[in-house]
Amino acid sequence: MNMSEGSTVTYFVLLGFPGPWKIQITLFSLILLLYMITLTGNMAIICAVKWNQQLHTPMYMFLANFSFLEIWYVTCTVPNMLVNSLSKTKTISFTGCFTQFYFFFSLGTTECFFLCAMAYDRYLAICYPLHYPSIMTRQFCNILMSLCWIIGFSAHLIPIFFISQLSFCGPNIIDHFLCDVDPLMVLSCTPTPIIRHVFYSISTIFIVLTCLYILGSYTLVLRAVLQVSSSDGRQKAFSTCGSHLLVVSLFYGTIMVMYVTPKSSNSVAMHKIITLIYSVVTPALNPFIYSLRNKDMKYALHNVFFG
Repeated sequence: MNMSEGSTVTYFVLLGFPGPWKIQITLFSLILLLYMITLTGNMAIICAVKWNQQLHTPMYMFLANFSFLEIWYVTCTVPNMLVNSLSKTKTISFTGCFTQFYFFFSLGTTECFFLCAMAYDRYLAICYPLHYPSIMTRQFCNILMSLCWIIGFSAHLIPIFFISQLSFCGPNIIDHFLCDVDPLMVLSCTPTPIIRHVFYSISTIFIVLTCLYILGSYTLVLRAVLQVSSSDGRQKAFSTCGSHLLVVSLFYGTIMVMYVTPKSSNSVAMHKIITLIYSVVTPALNPFIYSLRNKDMKYALHNVFFG
């Protein structure tokens, strides 16, 4: 809770995408469709990995955890977005706003580390296939997954706590569809650029370092794949890594525009669209990207849906 003296704000108003009622209905329908696709696709992947003994390998265990993460990543923002698109008040409580703020960035940071862990897994499998079973054991896989969750949920805990302790005395209108750092800092009655710089510094460090690690891993993977004499072997390796690289490109391409690159003259509407892409659209595409390029996953998903 905000314990600052003189604070009068108990709720915020999320403007979302303002427009006529027909636009709100269209937006509601589109976001609801993407949300249902995300839930169905990622739940199917989790069930496929759980029920198929052949998928009880580190690669698919990472994928199942990643799908579980994606479900909660969209759930922390989309239900409130759907309600606000049809609501006249469009309000969110002070506690609800900062809870959403914390989980949105914590889950996003956790996703960065899961993409790193998945890149490391593919690097070991392709560059060191003989040593892979002895290195990527079940215990080591569980340790990596646990570290992803722990680091992700502790990275922004302190900065978000200090932002929540700032004085918010009005206005309380956020021109966005979720609680983000910039709109909240603008509404603060206590100018504290240090907290904002610390928050963006932490975000930039995690985003850049994880992105560089993933690019470095796949550079080594590409070099190893090009040395394979068999065309079938190269095709299988590219197919295995191609889906992961596509997910990385979609996710990192948008979050870098928002939290790493210098603030540009992009309009508020453009920032909303970019946020919508990486927070709603990309999670809906991930199940298709991973399943359509993987024969084992397609077979397992066929068993989930058709028995």
